[in-house]
Amino acid sequence: MIIQLKEEITQKELKSLNEVLDEMNIDHYPVRTQNGQYQICTPKAEFDIRNIGHLDGIVDVHRVSGKHKMVSHKWKIDRSIIDIGDDVKMGDGHFELMAGPCSIESEEQIINTVECLKNNGVRIMRGGVYKPRTSPYSFRGLGMDGLKLFYKTCSENGIKIITEVMEAGQIEAMMPYVDIFQVGARNAQNFNLLEALGEVDKPVLIKRGISGSIDELLFSAEYIFKNGNEKIILCERGIRTFETSYRNTLDLNAIPILKEKSHLPVIVDPSHGIGIRKHVYQMTLAAVASGCDGILIEIHKTPNSAATDGQQTIDFKEFSRLTEKIKKMREIL
Repeated sequence: MIIQLKEEITQKELKSLNEVLDEMNIDHYPVRTQNGQYQICTPKAEFDIRNIGHLDGIVDVHRVSGKHKMVSHKWKIDRSIIDIGDDVKMGDGHFELMAGPCSIESEEQIINTVECLKNNGVRIMRGGVYKPRTSPYSFRGLGMDGLKLFYKTCSENGIKIITEVMEAGQIEAMMPYVDIFQVGARNAQNFNLLEALGEVDKPVLIKRGISGSIDELLFSAEYIFKNGNEKIILCERGIRTFETSYRNTLDLNAIPILKEKSHLPVIVDPSHGIGIRKHVYQMTLAAVASGCDGILIEIHKTPNSAATDGQQTIDFKEFSRLTEKIKKMREIL
């Protein structure tokens, strides 16, 4: 159950509500976000909702069965729209492409990529400066120096950036230079990081865990929402299965299921989803057809020389062809 409180609720009204909930033996947890304040309740037995609904200071009482509360579509009928600033929005009809290299490598690379994005009308650039790598000897990013360079070039050109944060201790330093924080598949259940991102007022994109279920992805989002941040984007990026013919199994079934279960925007990362460059084009179009709210894709001027994930990265020419096809598909849809 979610009790939606009035913004101007008094301490006396809040105390009265808490006393009623305690008397009814209902566990309750206060949540304040950018958009409102709530009491999240987990009753142990059936009760008459009228015992609460008449109290002062309450906007509405929502019955939410199931394991997920704040991210559930059962209480928030209208789909969430994430406002990234400068008229860049995602969700409920607002579709965005996010493209760029797996890793930020140099100033020249950033400039070349920004030019490609602007030529194709793309307003968000992806790029990692902290990279979780399986091997400790692999390139792991340029860190804060790379992020500052990344942000400077993009902001001068009206491009928003999305980049991965690895641990809670990085958030404060990264805050001035990030438009969207990305939580990677390996950190999808790093609950300390998720709780810390719940305390910031910036959008957070959560990737589905490497072998994570849909419910686990929604619980990860719930951690962020419960700690105060409603600006959450869900990302399907493929899961690890028994199949070895491609990098991951891109679960496009997840798109309609997530949109049925949750009010949050849902995007797809086809680059990681299949992991094979020549098939990224087709899987991107399949993802658009599935009804997602955006695409997160890896591009590079010369993919074969990319520092990371070159095997799943398309070049600028292919990306331009793809953006045109996406526009045509969305017109049809």
